[in-house]
Parts: sequence; C-alpha cells; structure tokens
Amino acid sequence: MPDFATLDKLLRQDGAFSRRLLLSYGASLAAIPLLGQRAFGQSEKTPKDYPFTLGVASGDPDHRGVVLWTRLAPRPLEDGGGMPSRPVEVSWEVADDEAFRSLVDSGKVLATPQLGHSVHVELESLAPDRWYYYRFRSGDATSPVGRTRTLPRPDASPDKLRFAFASCQNFEQGYFSAYDDMAEQEVDLVFHLGDYIYEYEAGRNGKVRTHQGKEIESLDQYRARYAQYKSDPSLQKMHAACPWFVTWDDHEFDNNYANLISEEKGIPAAHFLARRANAYQAYYENMPLRKRSLPQGAHLQLFRKASFGRLAEFNVLDTRQYRSDQPNRDRKSPLNEEAFRPRNTLLGERQFDWLTASLNSSQATWNVLAQQVMMGMVGFTKDDGQLYSMDQWPGYLAERERLLRYIAERRVPNAVVLTGDIHANWANELRFDDRKSEQAVVASEFVCTSISSGGNGVEVPSDTEELFGSNPCLKFYNRERGYTLCSLTPESWISDYRVVSDVLQPGGATSSRAKFALEAGSSLIHRA
Repeated sequence: MPDFATLDKLLRQDGAFSRRLLLSYGASLAAIPLLGQRAFGQSEKTPKDYPFTLGVASGDPDHRGVVLWTRLAPRPLEDGGGMPSRPVEVSWEVADDEAFRSLVDSGKVLATPQLGHSVHVELESLAPDRWYYYRFRSGDATSPVGRTRTLPRPDASPDKLRFAFASCQNFEQGYFSAYDDMAEQEVDLVFHLGDYIYEYEAGRNGKVRTHQGKEIESLDQYRARYAQYKSDPSLQKMHAACPWFVTWDDHEFDNNYANLISEEKGIPAAHFLARRANAYQAYYENMPLRKRSLPQGAHLQLFRKASFGRLAEFNVLDTRQYRSDQPNRDRKSPLNEEAFRPRNTLLGERQFDWLTASLNSSQATWNVLAQQVMMGMVGFTKDDGQLYSMDQWPGYLAERERLLRYIAERRVPNAVVLTGDIHANWANELRFDDRKSEQAVVASEFVCTSISSGGNGVEVPSDTEELFGSNPCLKFYNRERGYTLCSLTPESWISDYRVVSDVLQPGGATSSRAKFALEAGSSLIHRA
C-alpha cells in the first residue's frame, strides 16, 4: 500500500479522486474476499478468552437472504482485539426456532486479521418473508443468538410494515437507552442514518462515558472505537433483534467532511485520503454489509435499495462520499448565489442518476429516501435575516429542486424522506421552495433526533414559536432524545416520535411524544 509521500505525489499529478489513485491505494484489499475461501486447516485455534464480546448483527436483507455479522474480539479495546494475526475458523447456523432444533442452513468461514476478524455471511437461499434465528461458534465459544428476517418477494403485497430509524449516538454524551424501548416494539427493520460512532478524542464531547484515546486516525483506532460503542448492551440487544440497513454521515470518518475536502485547513491530501481509507474499512468490518460494499481503498459503495414487496421501496443514500464542498465556508448563511450554484451536489452525478432511475421504476406504494441531512428548508432568524445550514440540502438548492421536480413530474407516489444528523425531531412538508407556502407539497420528511448526542434535550425549545412563524414547511419540532417508529399499510403511514426521559444515566424511560400520519396519495402531514 503506498505511503503518504507516494499518495500525495499521485494526488498532485492526477488532481482529485482519480481512478489511478483509487486502484493504487485499494490494491491491498482487493484479495480479502478470497481469504475466507482458504482451507480451514490453515486457521489458528480460537483464543481462550470469549471472542463474541461485540455481539451479533444482521443486515441488508432481501427476499432470498440476509447478511449475518459478528467480529471476534476477546479484548476488544486492544490493537487487534486480542486476536492472533492469523485466520480463525468460525461456524454459523441458521434455524427456524430459537432452540436450533430445526436447522435450515449452516457453514464455516474464516475470520481474517485483514478484516479485523470480522465475519460477513451472505445467505441467499432462505424463504421470503420469514423470521429466522442464527448464531456463531468459534472453538468452544458460542455467540449470543440473533433474530433476523427476509423481505417479502418483490411482487408480493404485504399488508403492513413496522420499522424504526435512528441516528447520532455519541458514547460520551449519553446512554443508548432508546434501543431498549426499540427492542420491545417488534420491528421488522431498523435504518441507522449515520453518526454510529464519533471520532473525537476522549473527553471532548462529554463526561457521561469516555472515549478511549485521542481523535482516531489509524485503522486500529477506528476498530477500537467501534468496539467501544458495540460494547453497549442496549445497542447489542437491538442489533440481535432484527436486520438493519445502515448508512453513514460524517463522524464515522471526520466532522463535516465533503468528499475529499476536510473541515480543517492545511490537512495534507495524502494524510486525509489514507485516514478516509482507514475509516471506510473499519466501517465495513463493523457493519452487516454485503461484499459489494467491501472498500476499495478510500471508496466504499454504500447507496443501494431494498423492496418490502410492493408496500415500500427504500433507497438508502450516501450524502458524504460524493458531495461538493459546502458553500459559504460551511457557515449558516442566507440562500444566496453560492447556495444556488448548479454544480453544488450532495449525491454526485452517478448516485443522482441511480436514484431517479430507481424512483422511476418503482411499483411500491411508499417510496422512501433514507438519508442523512435535512431536506426541509428551515431558516433560523438572525439580525441579518433568515440563515440556513450549508451542510444540509439548503446548501445544494439546485440539486434539491431538480430531485423534487423529478418526483413531481414523474408522479412518483408517496415520496417520504427519512433524515438524521440534526439532533432534533422534525416533520416537514417539502416544496420546490419551502419558503413559498402557495406551492404544492411534493414530498414529506420525517427527521429523527439523536440517540444520545447532545445529552438531554428539551420538549419545547425556546425558538419554537419563531421557527413555526417563519417556516411554512414545518409541522413538528422537538429537541428530546430518542428515535422514530414507523407503521405502514397500503393506506397510511404513521411516524411515532419516541423520546427518552434521561440519557445521562442508565435506564431512562421512553414514551411517545407525538404521532404524525400520511394518507396514501397525499404528502400532507397531519397529527395521528
């Protein structure tokens, strides 16, 4: 793998994120999938310490299968997780019942040090629309039991779906108690919309719990940070309860980065790119992702879609990896010429074209965009007028309008945007220009608050009246912590904003703060 000096030279010669640099930096990872196919006799015996300290998870289901995940780490906060620098054999089982009396599939795989001794088992021959149980074994150790499911066939007509979505879980700023409540809701799916970890140094963000070490940059540091987060029992419980679809925002790598542009000035290009490759590899290692998402150096394919029969189609987006730099130096600004520049993009051309093609071909009742940053044009009143976040869709207004016009002109039914990032609950009705209440509503947006980031919030923020008075798109605003629970039928959608009483200590109680509904055929949001 090239060193920093070589990478910097390539960058200077080739400009931005060239194909040449991508292939050069990603070459060392290209053969990693083959490592799991070696003869099992080459593996080393499992360490004496219990290796399944990070639990189990499943994700990216379709109607034929799902990804099963675990990572061996008997001493998870150490470099290498306490594992030997050799492959280790892991067996897995899938059953119809929790007691594993009726096995439906099983096999063996090697957990390799090149991928942090993580395991990604892709199942492809399960029955559609079914629940299953799974577990792993390594040596004499058996993992916790996980529960997962397949999706209905694409041409099926399910009568209901229940899922949750969440984001922003800062380990230092609070406990993940919302997941305890989520685990009791019997959801089919979870969507995590980013900021699964925070990269900050120990103590920077709070004192409820403390990160290990400085701001993370090396692969071992990112691995240890994920291990620290995954040690949380509430998070482990929810990962074992059902399959997840995950996407990232910025803190999985570095705050407010934009493609190859750092938030900080003076960062050497080679250093930035190498750190991004470390972050992306650690993300893959610690998430239940398919092999198609195996990172190639500093690139990882994350945008994808899934269909819950004809009831709902989910487009999972990536608004970090391909975006152009935030306009107006990433400061809250008026909607000026910089914010309207046609070349500003959150999605990049390839992802935008993929998304519009997906929306155009969908036969689902509900068409969902699961993404990171708020699409609603919510302005905050200051002395010099209305100011908007340039890190969110208001900084990319030409692309925003282009997407919404596509939805309107192609008559994409029931477009619903799911959003995280902003540490607050919102419900927004989306127009071409949200400042113009006379325009037709094109889509709906539900924004979930943080799991813990920001510590305890407030039910009625001090700026509530002001925001509602100046933003016609706004239908709900709240700054407590929690997640959003969604219940879908062919006729209606209900979003239940569930909030936690206290995240500064374990055991905070979770309750419903507000429910909002959509009727199929209308993007108008009303109280349920």
